[in-house]
Amino acid sequence: MRVSREQAAQNRERIVDTAARLFREKGADGIGVADLMKAAGLTHGGFYGHFDSKEALLGEAASRALDGAGDHWQAMMAQQPGDALGAVVRSYLSPAHRDNPGQGCAISALGADISRAGPAVRDAVTARAQAQFALLAAASPGSSDDERRRHAIATYAAMVGAMVLARAVSDEALSQEILAAVTATLVAPPA
Repeated sequence: MRVSREQAAQNRERIVDTAARLFREKGADGIGVADLMKAAGLTHGGFYGHFDSKEALLGEAASRALDGAGDHWQAMMAQQPGDALGAVVRSYLSPAHRDNPGQGCAISALGADISRAGPAVRDAVTARAQAQFALLAAASPGSSDDERRRHAIATYAAMVGAMVLARAVSDEALSQEILAAVTATLVAPPA
């Protein structure tokens, strides 16, 4: 049975949204195409009508997740213009983000997988990372654009590293300490 173009587009969106969540939760190799399609409420056979490969889906899913993060950061920054960078850092380095990788940053959840992916995936992620650097740079201290960009890159790298480490350790107190230490290093406490 053929589906309309509108239904096919909706199915594709559902697949990408589901993949964005499941890849972050389970890793790129932690979920197969059949289980991913089942989670999206579709049949396995329909996958290749939408994507050439699982890697192609990974690129779209990572892009979707990073675009969502960028939108979230912009909203936080607009709500707290006097502490825009601090708002992003505190949200990123929170226990809620740590405990919900399926809803969080694609880089901290999938960085190792993405680094082994092909150029199309890495190019898509590079474009989104550049956009996130620009968002952070707009809120970063510095007397020049270059200085603000360096600060933004260092901040993002510290946040990603802290999140990966906080998720990796088995000691809850240590995990909390990692998040708190990096937060305190990156931003002053809120007034």
